[in-house]
Amino acid sequence: MSSKIEFVEKATKPRANVAALCREYGISRQTGYKLLRRYKERGYDGLEEESRRPKTTPLATAEDVVASVLAVRKRHPRWGAKKLMVVLRRSLGDATPSVRTVHRLLKRFGRIKPRRAKPVLSIVESAPRVVVKKPNDLWTIDFKGWWRAGDGERCNPLTIRDAHSRFVLALELVEHCTGDVVRELMLKLFRRYGLPSAIQCDNGAPFISTQSMGGLTKLSAWWVSLGIKLVRSRLASPQDNGAHERMHVDVAGDLEADPEDTVAQQQRACRRWRQVFNHVRPHEALGQRTPAEVYKPSPRKYAVQRALIPVDWAKRKVSVNGMVGIDGDEVFISTALQGYTIALEPVRGRGLRRRVWFYGMQIGEVEVAGVTADQLHRAAG
Repeated sequence: MSSKIEFVEKATKPRANVAALCREYGISRQTGYKLLRRYKERGYDGLEEESRRPKTTPLATAEDVVASVLAVRKRHPRWGAKKLMVVLRRSLGDATPSVRTVHRLLKRFGRIKPRRAKPVLSIVESAPRVVVKKPNDLWTIDFKGWWRAGDGERCNPLTIRDAHSRFVLALELVEHCTGDVVRELMLKLFRRYGLPSAIQCDNGAPFISTQSMGGLTKLSAWWVSLGIKLVRSRLASPQDNGAHERMHVDVAGDLEADPEDTVAQQQRACRRWRQVFNHVRPHEALGQRTPAEVYKPSPRKYAVQRALIPVDWAKRKVSVNGMVGIDGDEVFISTALQGYTIALEPVRGRGLRRRVWFYGMQIGEVEVAGVTADQLHRAAG
């Protein structure tokens, strides 16, 4: 930088011989006049070296990326993945792999000691928007806050309702708020009422895990595998499911405020309340009809769905530990999807990246090397 400053300062003096100065500083006259032009336009800032990094590298392949990662690591053996990614971006542009992928490649080739990867976070930032036109377009589900029966035992109510008709499908006291318990109850509802088009829930267990790809748990993955759309509320935003919360206010006033002596008696009271709510109590929003007068079972019968995967996408079965193997690389997906088959869609122009699909739901993205063992061996050399 100092030689450029000296050159332009001398070359801008009156009667300066630019050609002679170019020979003195070992640059061509074309370069000399370019420096002078940039100096006149932007001052000393114009003498800064302009980045030659390409905006895109459409011809970059997975082999190129892997070779570049290993080559940069060889030059800088003590640098971590974050620093290496910055250096790689200068030559790879948008094809640069993420920090996590650089780290995984280095670990795969024995360049670093293995470390436990941080879990994937899944967060919803916007309020859900679902158009409800008929029964079973949307079911809502939640646990109402517990209360104690007269003998001190806890009453944990699980509530499920149809958003269109306000029909309360279930008001059941459960012993444990687990996915297995909820699944057993919902299986009975599916067989009795059919399948809804969508289910809305909050981000609590067992419905959602914010540390899982797509937020899926074993329970919500089961819903999706049945062809049910998963609708998630925002974190700490009960207003996103306001109508369901309003129903909980009625439960609190009619049942919690005057608890029964035992949980068994309380369960019977919950079923009486549900009968009155669905078949006796008129609702102004329904034209003073009862929910039972509006609700109809779904024509969609309970059945396991078949995932339709385009022929040019890779499909993999998720192992017990939540991993899938892709071209010799082991990639973590989610333990919630163990036993299910996922689809991997290539992302054009980015050789390492794959979109992960589960029964028509895009749940995230991963990056894989996508090259053969021989190619990787040559790249490492």
